[in-house]
Amino acid sequence: MSGTAAQRAFAVGGGPRPTAVVALCGGVGGAKLADGLARVVPAGELSIIVNTADDFRHLGLWISPDIDSVLYALAGLADPVRGWGRRDETWSFMAALRQLQAPDWFQLGDADLALHVERTRRLAQGETLSEVTAHLGRALGIAARVLPMSDDRVSTRLLTDEGWLDFQEYFVHRQCCPRVQRIEFVGAAQAHPSAAVLAALRRDDLRAVVICPSNPLVSIEPILALPGVRVALRDRVAPALAVTPIIAGRAIKGPAAKMLGELGLEVSGVSVAQRYAGLIDAFVIDAADPPAAATPQMVLTRAQTLMQTPADRERLAHAVLAQADAMRVGLGRGGM
Repeated sequence: MSGTAAQRAFAVGGGPRPTAVVALCGGVGGAKLADGLARVVPAGELSIIVNTADDFRHLGLWISPDIDSVLYALAGLADPVRGWGRRDETWSFMAALRQLQAPDWFQLGDADLALHVERTRRLAQGETLSEVTAHLGRALGIAARVLPMSDDRVSTRLLTDEGWLDFQEYFVHRQCCPRVQRIEFVGAAQAHPSAAVLAALRRDDLRAVVICPSNPLVSIEPILALPGVRVALRDRVAPALAVTPIIAGRAIKGPAAKMLGELGLEVSGVSVAQRYAGLIDAFVIDAADPPAAATPQMVLTRAQTLMQTPADRERLAHAVLAQADAMRVGLGRGGM
């Protein structure tokens, strides 16, 4: 296909309407929309490609924070107060760890610990991260396919005013305090997206590709940095849309706004949209944000993007998919 993303034409055949949906996301905010999509997309038709550049080894265990956030959200186990981990969690393990004067900066609840132990055990037996994640999804009763972006190791590293930091050191241990100057995804150029990731993006029965409201800099761009992913996105047969993680100049959760500002970028939904130029056909900004200028590269549309309840998640998922369907039949319009 040629032309800008917003000018692309998507075929409307006489057969049944495509039902497959692919989502790209990180944790927390992205996981909320992934859950909303799982509530409205037919069982088995949703594939969620999840960032793994935040993964790290801690206390001998392999931790996949974004995958876990997605799994817990889809299984109805996510803690609605903290925004991470499992609800109704207990903390005996952490109390005992502190008593032993062991590293306690990364919180591992008692129930959450079981998932990390089982993941680490299976990886040690030779299973891939994709295989382990598929098993965990089945065990938790999840119908959607949760796909790690790669089975190869990719690590987000941040150059800050205090030197280079691993992402979890910056995000959790240092509480995002250091100023960010540069971001690198170590190993991305040599890594491979999993076969399931590329197959999901290349399906000929796609209804839509959705980039969830995750931090573009450290949750979505590690996925896009993998060889072949951008090409697969450009060659897709369905509309692609992204949802803003920024509302009224602020991130609802996490350091996205802080990082954008420190890198000299405008802290706005439109600024995020510009990072996806050429890859998406439409960008959803929040209904409360000020008017934005139209762009020839994508449709700008509005919705209530704050997801405080399961109903909010479903409402936003319906709005995003409705926009995708409108674009498929040529009803999408640019401008605000």
